[in-house]
Amino acid sequence: MAAIGKIRSWGPVLITILAIALLGFIAETAFETLGKKKMMDSRTAGIVDGEKVDIQDFNKQVEEYQQILKLQGQGDLNEDALSSLRDYLWNNYIRNKAIEKEAAELGLTVTDEEFKQVLTDGTHPSLRQVPVINQFINQQTGLFDYTQVNSVRDYLKQAAQQAETAEARQQAIEQSELLEYCWPVAERMLRQQLLLDKYQALLAGCVASNPVSAQAAFNNANVESNILLASLPYSAINDNDIEVTDADIKAKYDENKSAYKTYQETRDIQYVTFQVLPSQADRDKLMETMNEAYASFRQDSLPAADVVRAAQSQTAYLGLPVTRAALNADVASRIDSMAVGQTLQPYENAGDNTFNVVKLLSKVQAPDSVEYRSIAVMGADPAVSEKTADSIYQALKAGAVFDSIAKNYRQTGAKNWVTSANYQNFQNMDLDNRQFFTTLFSLGQGEMKNLKLTQGNVIIQVTNRRAMVTKYDVAVVKRTINFSSDTHTEAYNRFSQFVSESGNVAGLKEKAAEYGYTVLDRELTPADHNIAGLHRTSEAIRWIFGTAQEGELSEVMRCENDNYLLVVGLEKINPEGYADISSKTEELKQMVVRDKKFEQLAQKFNGVTSIDAAKAAGAQIDTVKMITFNAPASIRSLGTSEPALSGAVAGVEKGQFSKAPVKGQQAAYVFQVTDRQTREGAHYDAKAQEDMLRQQAIRQVMSIANQDLLRTIKVDDFRYNFF
Repeated sequence: MAAIGKIRSWGPVLITILAIALLGFIAETAFETLGKKKMMDSRTAGIVDGEKVDIQDFNKQVEEYQQILKLQGQGDLNEDALSSLRDYLWNNYIRNKAIEKEAAELGLTVTDEEFKQVLTDGTHPSLRQVPVINQFINQQTGLFDYTQVNSVRDYLKQAAQQAETAEARQQAIEQSELLEYCWPVAERMLRQQLLLDKYQALLAGCVASNPVSAQAAFNNANVESNILLASLPYSAINDNDIEVTDADIKAKYDENKSAYKTYQETRDIQYVTFQVLPSQADRDKLMETMNEAYASFRQDSLPAADVVRAAQSQTAYLGLPVTRAALNADVASRIDSMAVGQTLQPYENAGDNTFNVVKLLSKVQAPDSVEYRSIAVMGADPAVSEKTADSIYQALKAGAVFDSIAKNYRQTGAKNWVTSANYQNFQNMDLDNRQFFTTLFSLGQGEMKNLKLTQGNVIIQVTNRRAMVTKYDVAVVKRTINFSSDTHTEAYNRFSQFVSESGNVAGLKEKAAEYGYTVLDRELTPADHNIAGLHRTSEAIRWIFGTAQEGELSEVMRCENDNYLLVVGLEKINPEGYADISSKTEELKQMVVRDKKFEQLAQKFNGVTSIDAAKAAGAQIDTVKMITFNAPASIRSLGTSEPALSGAVAGVEKGQFSKAPVKGQQAAYVFQVTDRQTREGAHYDAKAQEDMLRQQAIRQVMSIANQDLLRTIKVDDFRYNFF
C-alpha cells in the first residue's frame, strides 16, 4: 500500500512526463510531415492553374524535345540554347493548359476519329507545323504521307540487319529507336495544335470586315499629307520651373494605372560585377613559356609535337598537313605570308585572348577528298598477317580483281570517300591513324600500298581524288592569357572587403564609388536565367526569390568559370498586382512635367489661326511631308517622331489650319495642311483590302485573346530552383 501511495504521489510528475513525450511525438510527426512537404515542394518546378508541375515531368518534356531535335540532325544544345528550349516548353505548357481549360468550357475537343482523319487526309496545315511529322511531307504532292513513315521504319530495320560493320548497325538501330521514341511525342503535339486550331478558328469566325473599314484602312496607309508645322519645344521651359505635387503624381498614376499592373511577383535588385583579369606578372610568366617555345621551334631542338605538348598548347598538333579551314582565324590570316621553316615571334591575339607562336613546317598541294578501298589483314600473329598481306598485295599488283580478293577475306572492298575534315579537327592522333591518313592523301589515283600498322596490315588503293588544295603542316602554341590563383585571390579579397563594408543595399553605391565599382539595377522575374548576362548566376537568383530580405546583400558569388565576381542586393519585392506608386514616381513626374509644359505652351497658341501668327508667337516652323495616319510623323528638326501629330493631321482638310494645339512627346504643335494626295502607285482593290483587313483583325483578336487567356491561368514559376 505504501508503494501504491508513493506511485500515486508521482501522478502529476508522470502526467507531465507523458505530456512532454506525447508533445514530442506530435512534434516529431509534424516535423516529419513538414519534411515530406518540403521534399514534395523541392520537386515542384511550378504551379500552373493550381496543379503542381513535377520537375522530373518537366525535364522529361525537355528530353523529349531534345530527342526530336536529335532526330532532325541537330547536335547537343549549349547552355543558352537549352535555357531557351526550357522557356519555350514552359510557356507552351501554360498555353496548352489555358487552351484546354477554355476548350472544355466551350465543348471543343479533338476526337480520335478526327485525329486519324487528319493523318489519313494529309492536308491539314498543322501537319507542317509539328516537328517529326513535317519531315514526312511528300515533296511532289505537298501532303503528309503516312506510308513514308512506315517506309522509313522498314528501311532502318533492313539497314540494321544488312549493315556490314557494327558501327553502321548500331547507327541504324539508334535511328530506328529514336523515331519510335519521338513519334508518339509528335502525335501528342499534333493533338494540342489541332485543339488550338479549333479555338482560333472559333475566334476567327467572330471577325468580319466591311467596305467602309476597308476604304478607311487604305486611306490611312496611302493618303499622304504635307504640312507647315509650328512647334514650341518643351525644352524651352526648365524642369525646375514646373511645380509637381504629390496630388499631381497620384492623379497621373490613377490615369495610367492599367499600365502598371503586373501578373507575377518581381524583385528590384542592385548588383555589382567585377571581371578578374590577369595581372602583368601573369602575362609575363606566360610569355616566358611562349619564348621558350619560340626558341625550341627556331633551334629545332625538339620535335614540333614535343614543343607543342611541353607548352601545353590549346591547339593540337597532328603532324599532318591541314587546310585553312582547320586553322584558327589569327593563324590562317598569317600562314600564306610565311616561308616554310619560319617561326613567328610570340604575338597576342585579342580575338580569343591568347598568346601564340606559329611554325610552318611544310606546305603542299594535296586533294581535299579521296576515294579509296581497302583490305584489312589482322591476326594474333603479326608475322603471319604481314605475310598474308604481302601475298594479297602482290596478287593485286599482278592484276587480281580487288573485290574478289576482298570477298575471299570476308570484306566487301567497297569504295569510300574521306575528306580533310574527317581528320584535321582531331584533338590528338595516334601513330597508326597518322600513317593511314598520310598515306591516303599522298597516293596518286590508282596507286596502292601495303601499310603496316600496330594491329596488322591494310592494303589501300586510291581510286579517285578531288579538289586539289593547299595544305599546311603547321605547329601552333596557343595559350589563353589567364589570371593566376594569386591574382584571383587578391581580387576576391578586395571585392569581399567591399561587400563587407557596404553592409546592405543602401551602402552599396557609396562604397562602390570608393572602390571604383559600378552599381547597376534591374527588375528580375522568376523566369530570368541570369544576372548581367553571366552564366552560373542561378544561385543568386535562387537566393533573391528564396530567403533574401529587402535591403540585404548576397555573399560574393563566382560566375563564368570564376572570371567574374558578383554581389546582388535585394532592393524591393514587387508583389503581383498594381505596381506601388513609389516605384513609378520619377516616371510619373516626367509625365506631369510634360503635361504642365504643354499647358503653358498651348496658351501661346491661343487665338493663333495661321502659320505666320504661330511664328510671331515664337514657334519654330518646319515643312513636313508624306505624313500618313498609320505612321508617326517624323520631325527632323527635333529629331523625334510624333504619333499624335499623324492622327491630328488626318482629321484636318487640305488648306485648313489645325483646330487646337497638339500635345506631342517633345513639343506643342499647330499646323496647316498644304497638300494631300494618294501615294503614287497605290491602287484600291476593295476585295483584297477587305481580306487583308480581316486577316489583320484576326491576328489582333488572336493576340488579345491569347494574352487574356493566359491571364486566366495563375502561374507560380519555381524553375529557378533547378536551373
